This record gives sequence, structure tokens and C-alpha cells, in this order.
Amino acid sequence: MSAAATPEVLWAQRSSKTDAARNFIYLTISVPDVQKSNLKLDIQKQGLSFSGHSDSLKKDFALTLEFFAEIDPKDVKINHTMKNVQLVLTKTELKEEFWPRLLKESKKAHFLKTDFDKWVDEDEQDEAPEDDLGNMGGMGGMPGMGDMSNMMGGAGGDFGGIDFSKLGGAGMGEGADEEEDDDDDDDEEMPALEGQDDDDDEEDAAPAKSAAKPSSSKIEEVN
Repeated sequence: MSAAATPEVLWAQRSSKTDAARNFIYLTISVPDVQKSNLKLDIQKQGLSFSGHSDSLKKDFALTLEFFAEIDPKDVKINHTMKNVQLVLTKTELKEEFWPRLLKESKKAHFLKTDFDKWVDEDEQDEAPEDDLGNMGGMGGMPGMGDMSNMMGGAGGDFGGIDFSKLGGAGMGEGADEEEDDDDDDDEEMPALEGQDDDDDEEDAAPAKSAAKPSSSKIEEVN
């Protein structure tokens, strides 16, 4: 049997010294078409392990990560799709500064890449969209699935028996709808610019009306 391949991993982060909800790691394990029965995920304070079989690629994948610092294994968000497994991991320590890297070891990992779709610079975090986590369901558990800590068996657990396809699905749809609504709102506001042109035309016409008034006064004096 051939050795399991290492999947591509994308990551980004947020940090806060006062708000735990804004102090987390985005992690995406890119393995397509992994069925629930072929997926195992064990999340610990210092890292995680993943294994799964891709039906479309006909290949086994495995991954073990040791984090730069601790995360809270009881405060995890998961969204499984047929493209990947998306995680939001809450950092244990509240700190304003970013982690300098995801992994404890400073050596560059060929499979690890920055998720530029989610990444923001440390000094631009306040400008990040507030609905970043809306796609992932509620903190501490998935909708309708109970407390995540129970699923994980405390410090970690086997996710092979959980149907990830049902987790966070509604959240993903709602997030997409909100983005579409925002786009619609922007489009609806555009005609307001035409009103500005009308105002400018009225202002341009105003001097002409003012100039006409003295003529009216002269006529009245003559009468």
C-alpha cells in the first residue's frame, strides 16, 4: 500500500487581547470528496491530526500539525464540504500580536500556504468583515449537533461517525445570501448619483434666474 499523501493546508488568523471571538486561526485542509466514513480528525491543545480518503482522487491523505501555541479544543468550528474541511480554532492566549507562524517548528512546510482570501494584516483587523465566522456556525458546536466538546470526547476524538456534510451548511448559504444582498444594495444606491447631476443643473440655473430679477424690477419702476 502506498503511503498517504499530505494535503494542502491554507491558514489565516485574527488576534485580540480582549475578545476571544476575534482571537482565532482559520485552517482549511484541501482534500476533495472525502466521505464521512473515511474521515478522521483529532484536535488537541497543541495540534491536530487528520486522515481521509478522496474518492475522486482515489488516494489516502494524512496530516499532523503541531501548533505554535495552544488552541482551545472545546471551542472549534468545523464545516465539511466536498472540496475541503474548514476549521476555526480559538487561540487560548488572548494577545494583540499575531502568531509569527502556524507551526511550532520554524522550518518551512511545503504543504502550508497563506489563505489570502481570509488574511488581513495585523494593523488592519478592525477593517475585517464582521461576518467572517458566519459561514462556520455557532461557537462551540454545530447547529443541531450539540456541544462540540462532547463530539470530540474532551481533548480530542474520532470524527469518522459524524456527517460533516450537514455541519455549517445553512451558515454557508446565509453568508452567500448576505453578500448578494449587499451587492444589490450597492447597485440600488447608484442612481443617487444622477440626482447630484440634477442638483448641479439647478445650481447652474440659479444665477440665470437671479440675473432676471433686476429686469423685472425695472419694468415695475417704469409702470
